[in-house]
Amino acid sequence: MRQLPLPRLFIRAAAALLAFGCISTAGAQTPPVRKFPTTQLNIGIHLIKAEVAQNEAEREQGLMFREKMGDNEGMLFLFGAPAGVCMWMKNTLIPLSVAFMDEKGVIINIEEMKEQTLDSHCAKRAAVYALEMNKGWFKQKNIKPGTKIDGLPQ
Repeated sequence: MRQLPLPRLFIRAAAALLAFGCISTAGAQTPPVRKFPTTQLNIGIHLIKAEVAQNEAEREQGLMFREKMGDNEGMLFLFGAPAGVCMWMKNTLIPLSVAFMDEKGVIINIEEMKEQTLDSHCAKRAAVYALEMNKGWFKQKNIKPGTKIDGLPQ
């Protein structure tokens, strides 16, 4: 059986559909990335533009499916009251560092997280906040447990 060449019009139409996202070459498409409201935080001289995840659905979504994040950008998770909290990296495409904080904004501990894993990264004691930044951000800025983060929403 001889294969007939596809008409040029058909090839151009398929290319246009692919370019505009109407069809995909991959099996499943990733959901659209949802952005959250932002707040400005500061740690000493360092200013951070942090998206805020304040309810359960937003905390579950977090930074999933993001392909990149700016140098001084992050995501702040609000838990409302001191609790034992853990983070994981399901569907998270970029490696992150997370700082867990108490009700005063003092860092309890910082954990390094590998992308797309289900490993649990937990606060060493009850936390009210968690701040995710690009992997190594806290270390590069010499920010350690005991450091206070200012500008946290109440």
